[in-house]
Amino acid sequence: MANLKEIRDRIVSVKNTRKITEAMRLVAAAKVRRAQDQVLKSRPFADKLARVLQNIQTRMQFQTSDSPLLSKRDVKTISLVCITADRGLCGGYNTNIIKKVETRYSELVNQGFTANLILVGKKAISYFQNRKDRYVIKACFKELEQVPTSKDSEGITSEVLAEFLSQNSERVEIIYTKFITLVSCAPVVQTLLPLDPQGIAEENDEIFRLTTKNSKLMVEKTNIDKSESEKLPSDIVFEQSPDQLLDSLLPLYLQNQILRALQESAASELACRMTAMNNASDNAKELANSLNLTYNKARQAAITQEILEVVGGSAV
Repeated sequence: MANLKEIRDRIVSVKNTRKITEAMRLVAAAKVRRAQDQVLKSRPFADKLARVLQNIQTRMQFQTSDSPLLSKRDVKTISLVCITADRGLCGGYNTNIIKKVETRYSELVNQGFTANLILVGKKAISYFQNRKDRYVIKACFKELEQVPTSKDSEGITSEVLAEFLSQNSERVEIIYTKFITLVSCAPVVQTLLPLDPQGIAEENDEIFRLTTKNSKLMVEKTNIDKSESEKLPSDIVFEQSPDQLLDSLLPLYLQNQILRALQESAASELACRMTAMNNASDNAKELANSLNLTYNKARQAAITQEILEVVGGSAV
């Protein structure tokens, strides 16, 4: 009977665990919706900023500007901004991005460049700080909001600008997880600095919308055709010189790029956690069914043994 009690306790434990994983899945789903709303709220500012920069670009060649954020120097040192999560229980999300950073870091070192890291998220900080003999860490950022805002990107932007403008780094790259669908995301590498004038006003930008269909969460991706969006008047007059405008607007554009990476990473983390908790709930259900079957077999065997003992005793 002691064996039956152990199985019964295990069944109760598995069922309680399933309740927890299901609750975590629902919380992650709600936060994905919040992340989507945050992306949509920040889009008008980003779109208008890109329009202004595009308008300036049509009036002057950015290549002739002496803005330091556009200047391309001989590359000797490259800074890598790595974005991971503060929490676990999100499948291979953190592992994949850390492997991507390690691979990119090794590639740069093998090519003769000097590389250093700017880490975002406790998982990356914990991993790379335990390997200080192999990696150079410039700065660490943790405990950001799970749904990032512009305030979260300010500190990272300041650090990136300080590294680039002080010429400690000639190029800055950001490695984050691009959100594709609820069950698919991929680590990507993007050059932050120096800024590329051709990439400021990208066509057919993508956003994601979380919808519900047949009681299941789904993601619909839509393209924003910027050619159809509101355009600035062609006769608009800027009081400041183009160089002054660029010195003011390009840091804002850089901060918006970092914010976008943080938002994509947050959405990817939450989607991975949803998938991981959903898989955990399914596994807990299967395990509970298997334990129930084992419990019933053991109970039946115990009852049969008692009957045999009673029959054997009466026969004596």
